Order: sequence, then C-alpha cells, then structure tokens
Amino acid sequence: MQKYLIPAAALIALTGGTVLIAQAPMTAPGTKDPAKVTGGTYTVDPGHTQVVFAWDHMGFTSNMGTIAEPTGTLTLDKANPAASKVSVTFTVANLRTGVPKLDEHLMKADFFDAAKFPTATFVSTSVKPDGATGADITGNLTIKGVTKPVTLDAELYGAGKAPAMAGGKENVGFVATTTIKRSDFGMAYGVPMVGDAIELKIVAAFQK
Repeated sequence: MQKYLIPAAALIALTGGTVLIAQAPMTAPGTKDPAKVTGGTYTVDPGHTQVVFAWDHMGFTSNMGTIAEPTGTLTLDKANPAASKVSVTFTVANLRTGVPKLDEHLMKADFFDAAKFPTATFVSTSVKPDGATGADITGNLTIKGVTKPVTLDAELYGAGKAPAMAGGKENVGFVATTTIKRSDFGMAYGVPMVGDAIELKIVAAFQK
C-alpha cells in the first residue's frame, strides 16, 4: 500500500527532529523524461489506475464515471518498444458514477451483467511507438464476454523512482484515450437517447 506524505509539522511532532523530513523530496520524483523509463516487468498500481468514461445523455449533458483498482502487468522492452506488452483486468463492480441507482442498473443484464461477467480485460496485440513519449497500443478489449479490437492513443505521463518513504520502487505512468461503442459489447440499452459512443480516458500507473 502506498504511504502518503505527512505535513512537515506533523513529522516534527512525531519524530522530534528532521530525520523523516530529510527523506521527503523537494520536487516530484516523476518526470516526463523517456530516459527515466527502464525495461522489465511492471505490475499495475491499483490505487492510482482508473478508467474515466463519459457518455452523452439525451444531448443535454456529458456524464462521467470511473472504474478503478485493476490488476495487470506491463512488460517494457527499451531496445524494441514495439515488443512491449500490457494486460489489465478491471472488476466491473468497482464502477462508480456517483449515482447509486445508476450504478445498480449498470450491474444488471441491460448493461454489464456483472454477476455473469464480473471482469473486463484489455490485452495488447501490438505497440506502435509515436515519437519519444507516445504509442498507439492495439489490443483486444473484452466486456460482457464480447471481444473487440481497440487502439489506445497512449502518452507517457511520468517516470522515475519513488522516494524511500513511498516504497522506493521504479514507477511509470501513462494516459491513454479511445472511443468505443457500447452496443458492440451487447449494451445497446437506451440508444439513442443515451449515447452509444463511450469516451475512455485511462490513467495507468505501474510499479517495477
């Protein structure tokens, strides 16, 4: 579990000195510097990885929700970035819109049918580097037992080593976007009054 920074005054009170304060970095350790990214196998940091999804409601509003706390792995090949791979699994029950009754409905057969299909997965099939910090990641997205190809427009957000007080592990984070049609995955309920196109923004954090 990640440790969170404690205000300096609290640290002084707890330690009676500056030992812990000296461990706190003066600047954020993560930077958008591809040189900070190292090859190898990473695991998803579930507390800092989520999918933000948005949909149109009757042409009046664009509403949003999140799915968080996934599991998965990322294999980065620095010598051959195109050989890198990512696999992530989300628990559908972790979906939240902020409207409890809507969350309940989304778990039912009209939408995710979470009792029968409790997870959604993305498994990459190809990675096409785009400049020094970007990549088009194509893979198979499986929702409600239906698998469709999806391409993510991914961009490096930051990389580096966390301070010792936060675990000391190498971290890398990405932001990726794409748009899917929910009807492709057997969730056409309410179309067209409720939009078919779902905009996805994936905030992905990995630890080595």
